[in-house]
Amino acid sequence: MLLLSWLLFVLFPYNQGTDTDSNIGPDQGKAAVQSSSIQEIILIGEDRLIILDYSKTTASHKHIVWQLKTSELSGLPAAFHKYFRKLDDAKSVDKNRKLLISSSGGGIALIDRKTKKCLFYAKAPNAHSIAYLPGGRIAAALSTAKGGDRIELYDPRRSKRPLFTDSLYSGHGLSWNKERQLLYALGFDKLRAYALKNWSSRSPELVLEQEWKLPTTGGHDLFAPSADKLLLSTNRAVWEFDIDAARFSPFAPLAKERLVKSIYYNERTQEIVYTKGEVRWWTHQIHFLNPDKVIPIPELNLYKVRVITR
Repeated sequence: MLLLSWLLFVLFPYNQGTDTDSNIGPDQGKAAVQSSSIQEIILIGEDRLIILDYSKTTASHKHIVWQLKTSELSGLPAAFHKYFRKLDDAKSVDKNRKLLISSSGGGIALIDRKTKKCLFYAKAPNAHSIAYLPGGRIAAALSTAKGGDRIELYDPRRSKRPLFTDSLYSGHGLSWNKERQLLYALGFDKLRAYALKNWSSRSPELVLEQEWKLPTTGGHDLFAPSADKLLLSTNRAVWEFDIDAARFSPFAPLAKERLVKSIYYNERTQEIVYTKGEVRWWTHQIHFLNPDKVIPIPELNLYKVRVITR
């Protein structure tokens, strides 16, 4: 009997395919290594834009692939340089061929990344964020200033003056949701959703669809990790907003972080990149979670970072 059992084991070994651990493939389990979602990081501060290659950048070495001082912009009149000395936001648009920027010094601009030529510019008092909309139109959020506290809509092909405005106290954040065809705007104590109206005409408008009161005041940055969620920072915390449920809840990884100026979060990889006011309203370092690390930026009064994904 023992001899027979031994022969059966040799000829027909135990099939480990039914063991749950052995079925864990490269895409399963917490130990699975996720490839990074981050390709480049845009540094925004003072009058400078710097783009880093993320995969080649470490705490001791910054691999710069592109940089610009706004005074060097081709096509921007010298008289406008003063409006771009305090950059506060930048977004990579048009398949990463252009950069859309705003400055609390009072301007917004569209830049060709390859040539560093200014394709469009306009005065926009205390501009704090921008969004690239269908048809190449541009929305800007203006914070507190004479002529500020509002949302402005521009068509770069037609005019340097806004085609439409709507009041929003301390406008700070903008995010275009392509799936929902809505523009989300963040103010001091409100989150709003705007729909596009008369978009094919020469008199387009933004129509207020919904408005929600923030759980804490001091709305600052607005970021959409998906079509169904928004992340927003206030003076005291970072919140997650479930759009369908119309519900705010603390964003657990950064729920207790104060004065967060910019945030990026990828739901697949769980990567988080953020900056916060650590000197005054600026910082000299970029914070990362998953994996956790800090990259020092001592040479720049850094305000925000934006991520260009793969």
